[in-house]
Amino acid sequence: MPVNIPPLLPEQLLSVDGVTLGIAEAGIKKANRKDLLVMLLDAGTQVAGVFTRNRFCAAPVIVAQQHLTQPSIRALVVNTGNANAGTGEAGIQHAQATCAALAELLGCAAQQVLPFSTGVIMEPLPVDRIVAGLPAAVANSKVDNWFAAAQAIMTTDIVPKAASRQVQIDGKTVTVTGIAKGSGMIHPNMATMLGYVATDAAISQPLLQAMVQYAADHSFNRITVDGDTSTNDAFIVLATGKAGHREIVHQASAEFGQLQAAITAVAAELAKMIVRDGEGATKFITVQVDAGKNADECAQVAYAIAHSPLVKTAFFASDPNLGRILAAIGYAGIDDLDVNGIQLYLDDVLVAERGGRAPHYREEDGQRVMNRSEITVRVVLNRGTATTTVWTCDFSYDYVKINASYRS
Repeated sequence: MPVNIPPLLPEQLLSVDGVTLGIAEAGIKKANRKDLLVMLLDAGTQVAGVFTRNRFCAAPVIVAQQHLTQPSIRALVVNTGNANAGTGEAGIQHAQATCAALAELLGCAAQQVLPFSTGVIMEPLPVDRIVAGLPAAVANSKVDNWFAAAQAIMTTDIVPKAASRQVQIDGKTVTVTGIAKGSGMIHPNMATMLGYVATDAAISQPLLQAMVQYAADHSFNRITVDGDTSTNDAFIVLATGKAGHREIVHQASAEFGQLQAAITAVAAELAKMIVRDGEGATKFITVQVDAGKNADECAQVAYAIAHSPLVKTAFFASDPNLGRILAAIGYAGIDDLDVNGIQLYLDDVLVAERGGRAPHYREEDGQRVMNRSEITVRVVLNRGTATTTVWTCDFSYDYVKINASYRS
């Protein structure tokens, strides 16, 4: 089961003026499950996003990036059950056909629709089922459909992932609500597998794009479940401008900082939910690397620890075999690293210093921490002032079972 995720209730999610959401059961992979989502946007909504850097990116990613260069995006369409990745030119045509079908229903141009897909790679997209399901999705679109939308984008996720915040900007209440999906194949190099955040704030598109990148770098780009970057990753932020405050046009303004903090907080909450719901996860692990020369080398060390199958299986077994963490630090790629200057902590327990076991460390202290469901690994490099935090989970038997039977 997911690690310490409280039950999500529909009434916890705040509607965003200017965004309506509709879902349908299109039978894309399995019958009787929500697998199609449309997000309809009022005219004037600003849209920004970041996408996977996987060179084998999916057809909908290619089409969405092309369409995002056009003004006045009016809708997003998301399907689960099929990634439409590794599908060649036919996949591009299917993504375009999906956009055209929704555009016809809405009375807009196909280029005003952004497509997204998630699921099995290298399988032809059943575009006829998606097109057939779109009228129902549009017909049941509602402003308070965020919980159903979070359910509709799930694949191997056990629980839906959504969060809301409100902040005061220029005397007006601004709402931020987001949903995300992801459980395995998680090591984003931009965002998560799929994430959508909407706000009724008024902000220029260039500033919104800068805000999206910042939010991704401080949330989704700091999580990993298994080190695999998906072909379909996308993180999109929508700003409808309906809150009634003056448009944010300066990045140095207090209003920009307030909105950025709220969007980043929602993104970080969603990102941590993805790790807590990692396939087969039983432990939520924070890896914090302090006192590095720069953020990049801190991230190198953090990801070396977070990606190590030996480290992750030790956490699953609650086995304080902490030499595995030292080994990961050592192969992280910092050529001039002085291991004698490093301290390694497991929660509040000093495990290693001066190149070896800390004099006062006892196995029972490490065992006490390893038995917890939430653990912090802290590495102090003593090379500077930079710091980086990465969130990950353990590897359990269920991770292998889930991924061995993913297509069945």
